[in-house]
Amino acid sequence: MVRSLLPLVALALLGCAPIAGEETRASGASDVGGALFVAGKFGNTLARIDLASGEETARVASCVNPHELATSPDERYVALACYGGRTVDIFRTSDLAKVKSIELGEGARPHGIVWHANGDLYATAEGRQSIYWIKDPLGAAETFEYASGQRGTHMLAVAPDGRHAWTTDLGSKTVTRIDLRTRRAPLSVEVGEEPEGIALSSDGATLYVSARGSNEAYAIDPQTLEVRKTIPTGRFALRIVTRPQGDYAVTSNLMDGSLTVIDLDTFEPVRTIPVSSPAEAEARTQVTVLWSPDGERIYAAETMSNTIAEIDFASGDVLRRLPGEGGGDGIAIVE
Repeated sequence: MVRSLLPLVALALLGCAPIAGEETRASGASDVGGALFVAGKFGNTLARIDLASGEETARVASCVNPHELATSPDERYVALACYGGRTVDIFRTSDLAKVKSIELGEGARPHGIVWHANGDLYATAEGRQSIYWIKDPLGAAETFEYASGQRGTHMLAVAPDGRHAWTTDLGSKTVTRIDLRTRRAPLSVEVGEEPEGIALSSDGATLYVSARGSNEAYAIDPQTLEVRKTIPTGRFALRIVTRPQGDYAVTSNLMDGSLTVIDLDTFEPVRTIPVSSPAEAEARTQVTVLWSPDGERIYAAETMSNTIAEIDFASGDVLRRLPGEGGGDGIAIVE
């Protein structure tokens, strides 16, 4: 991570014990089905967690420092962005066997990744100030690079029709629109301090961004990048993710261990869900968040405590803490 989290990274490299008095495994079975996939960025691993039992059922070595991951539209594969290197690696979800490693450019450091409904992969290349479009990733895997021209091109969203991508650029404090079809010059606009989280509404009409340095979230016009509305969030809003039903979003607030719930009709914060106490927040280091497909639960990766919190959206209760060994960060669900 960048400068503001260096003390936490140092702690992780020395090893992180579970927080006193807390379970690091799931307590009891659940009626939830499917599997949760976890990228362990410090352990260099990929793991599968059975959501019914709450137990880890498989773990394999991955690439160096994997961060974000994405599942294929048919849920048969999961792709890892290898932030410590220059590849996107693809594994089968059934047995975690690696089936492909796609080379990007020298020093690429891929981070954000999207496996689009069109079957193609898109990934940021932070080390090259660019993004990649990977056509037919399980076949010919043709790669096309697009420069953002911005420092710290970290996360991305892709339009439903695949014509545009948008990035958050930590170092440049910008959001960038990239035209994937015409290769017109990218458009970049400053948005807050250290914008990182990014999501696009299902109809492509609104872009949502969270800025961790500003403790704010923004509703943005995707084409002009004009900020339509700004609202406060919890402290250090790393991620913003929209509910599958399209009615709410949540931000993952690392420094106070909370989720800010945002009504997307009004783009107003409507409540705060405490996942861990402010005193625990630094020790847990809540990063990536993910909705369950039915929108009833939220999963939050607590990187330093090696846990994944499972939260009931309606009540805000933390139902279980699932295994997230090796510094779990990127997470994805298959049903």
